[in-house]
Amino acid sequence: MAKRAIISVSNKEGIVELARGLLELGWEIVSTGGTAQALRAAGIQVTYISDVTGFPEILDGRVKTLHPKVHGGILARRTPEHLTELEAQGIIPIDLVVVNLYPFQATIAKPQVTLEEAVENIDIGGPTMVRAAAKNFESVAIVVNPKRYPQVLAEIREQGEVTLATRRRLALEAFQHTAQYDAAISAYLEQAFREVEAARAETRVQAAEGETIFPEVLTFSAAKVQDLRYGENPHQKAAFYRLMKAPAWTVTGAQQLQGKELSYNNIVDVQAAWELVRELKPPAAVIIKHTNPCGAALGKTLFEAYTKAYAADSVSAFGGIVGLNVPVDRETAEKMAETFLEAVIAPDFEPEALEVLSAKKNLRLLRTGSLGEGQSLPGFDIKSVGGGLLVQEWDQARTTAADLKVVTEKAPTPEQVEELLFAWTVVKHVKSNAIVVTKGGVTLGVGAGQMNRVGAAKIALEQAGEQARGAVLASDAFFPFPDTVEEAARAEIAAIIQPGGSVRDQEAIDTANRYGLAMVFTGQRHFRHG
Repeated sequence: MAKRAIISVSNKEGIVELARGLLELGWEIVSTGGTAQALRAAGIQVTYISDVTGFPEILDGRVKTLHPKVHGGILARRTPEHLTELEAQGIIPIDLVVVNLYPFQATIAKPQVTLEEAVENIDIGGPTMVRAAAKNFESVAIVVNPKRYPQVLAEIREQGEVTLATRRRLALEAFQHTAQYDAAISAYLEQAFREVEAARAETRVQAAEGETIFPEVLTFSAAKVQDLRYGENPHQKAAFYRLMKAPAWTVTGAQQLQGKELSYNNIVDVQAAWELVRELKPPAAVIIKHTNPCGAALGKTLFEAYTKAYAADSVSAFGGIVGLNVPVDRETAEKMAETFLEAVIAPDFEPEALEVLSAKKNLRLLRTGSLGEGQSLPGFDIKSVGGGLLVQEWDQARTTAADLKVVTEKAPTPEQVEELLFAWTVVKHVKSNAIVVTKGGVTLGVGAGQMNRVGAAKIALEQAGEQARGAVLASDAFFPFPDTVEEAARAEIAAIIQPGGSVRDQEAIDTANRYGLAMVFTGQRHFRHG
């Protein structure tokens, strides 16, 4: 009896060649709908699925393979008992299942896709056949990836079957395929249903008391973009994955225009640069080293902003990652080309800028198309721990002048308020304990990742030097002691912004009053631990 294969694919890449090869080897090919039509159009003899089941496709094709004559043939072990039972029921064993699924991910990636359209592209029969064949890998080969067709065909030609070792690998790949598919559906529907409810309420959905925005089972689907040369260090292996439906304006959605392959550390630093520069008033520039900003500045032009950011710490800027929030012009490109940089991320690059930067062949240029104005970072902020994950919302809180509470006898001037808000935005993106000193929309000193806050302040103030006179200081969390205020006063800082909330707040306020400093509380901290 000829061996039987069932072929039903959405991605028809290479399917004609596979089917023709099987036919030449004496296999019978069973197929469905569009796949059967494509194979017959190529001159390949095909048995329609309805001829096997004795039942027509119904419900607009929603039901065609869900039948005992299909799944009995796939799930039967090649034991005398199972084979006898198949014969009694008139079922022919199926030895090869070639299936890939409705293009759900491609469907939801379309602009303005509707929920109805997405739901119609949720495959039911396909995953059922895939899982059935993968479960019965001892007897059946399941192929979900067109890249596997040549290997499968070669093994059948040479050995008369797909080897057990290959069937095992194919089964694992099949379960990964359906797991990714289900995760994509779950993630999409969770967001889609949330948006439907929010639209009905005409406001953001608020969780009822005792409820949480976090699902009981966290699922997400990510496709591998590439294997990386190594991770944080050469002895660590690493890979880069993109979440399904990642917007183009995110780091994972950005288009790399030129340069070497991104490294693990490049990607981490590009993310840090992009997160910060998206929050700054355009035109702005930031330069990142080891996830911390060594320079950040506002300007009347992008050239001015970048020049100021670079001058803020030109030593650390060497080998840095640059984030810019307006398209890059020729003048700015020429300035950047004077320094060794690892990568630049921006909404776009003018043709003249690309011409200049093309001379720096290893420089990685990433174009996002936009800042994603008004849009939140997708998904959750996820960190791994041994044996688990920590999941939180992204820190996307924004502070305005209306949120500030003046707590000292001296109030900041309107100009100082603007400066305080700039410093507050930057310090939010510095690793804790964090202190930032700024003046004129430029960072003068950054104290990052210190074990105590006054240590971070001393680093930032020392870096600022004489320029600290009349500048402002931002702290990502409250002052547990008044010592940081005293350090600021000695450097002649004019105003301080901090969350407040310490049991010793009054001591810090009294110290600021004694030195004639203005200080405001935001009521919100910005710890950043990793």
